[in-house]
Amino acid sequence: MAQPAQITAPDVRVVFGAGTRLDVATEARRMGLRKALVLSTPNQRASALEIAEALGDLAAGVFCKAEMHTPVGVTDAAMAHVAETGADCVVSIGGGSTTGLGKAIAYRTDLPQIVIPTTYAGSECTPILGQTEDGVKTTLSDPRVLPEVILYDAELVQTLPIVMTVTSALNAMAHAAEALYAPDRTRASDALAVEGLEAFVTGLPQVLNDPADLAAREATQRGAWACGTVLGQVGMALHHKLCHTLGGTFDLPHAETHAIVLPHAIAYNARAARTELQPICDLLGGAEPGAALYDFAKKMNAPLTLEGLGLAEADLDRAADLAVSKPYPNPSAVTRADIRTLLQAAWAGDPPNT
Repeated sequence: MAQPAQITAPDVRVVFGAGTRLDVATEARRMGLRKALVLSTPNQRASALEIAEALGDLAAGVFCKAEMHTPVGVTDAAMAHVAETGADCVVSIGGGSTTGLGKAIAYRTDLPQIVIPTTYAGSECTPILGQTEDGVKTTLSDPRVLPEVILYDAELVQTLPIVMTVTSALNAMAHAAEALYAPDRTRASDALAVEGLEAFVTGLPQVLNDPADLAAREATQRGAWACGTVLGQVGMALHHKLCHTLGGTFDLPHAETHAIVLPHAIAYNARAARTELQPICDLLGGAEPGAALYDFAKKMNAPLTLEGLGLAEADLDRAADLAVSKPYPNPSAVTRADIRTLLQAAWAGDPPNT
């Protein structure tokens, strides 16, 4: 096995390499931890049990009830399990749903987190937590939410279904795309965003050509790290607002929603941020960044319609109302009429309006 690659950052330890998930006990002991509660979704229970076995006598228990959009009720149930087991840390294996639950626990308890991603969500790299209560998704940022250790194991994404691979990758790319026009962006954040986008633009077609290619999978994991890290450095705008509205209120799947909305939100903001978004055209070709992302998504066989996710056309008016209910920084002026038009195109799967 190749020596795992490591990244040193002020607040997080990041390790890349096939098989790194099996080093979880070493990482826990490195931090002086003794009772790890393993988290997963119900579908990833087998993976959680494998991690518990790798932890050996450091495993305090397993909680396999993580859900999309981090419902507060699920976190309440997990907190009872934390108290019952006396856990002094959480180990989250999975995608954004499990990572979100680990973050929610850490927000309430300040327990250390070890995250083992199985998708390209990138949320493991940020101090940002999104939670849903009574059908409304809200976000917060807090240092307690940022995981202490991330183990990127290419073997865990080697068998990730192609559809999930594509939507998860586009979800990560959305973080980098919006970072390019963030009002608080820096040269360093721009460079990181471009690095993440380039990793997916080059690596994702290779993964689709050979899903079992560990080198290509690790390259896309590095893209996920870059895109997720930049998400934690700068503010997000219209795209993330729309996706949080659609996901939290209408219970749409997270990655798929991001994949569908991304070209439309970028086309909308290219009206005022064409120069900032030029790197997307440089990487993908074409003169319109939204159209370039739409064409890329189409080539990758990504889902293109919100209708296909189960959103009713009758819900578009409510979604538009919610998306403009609270002001937020955005390059292009946000109007209810324009957002309604954007959502209609995304619902139908039409090319983005430019």
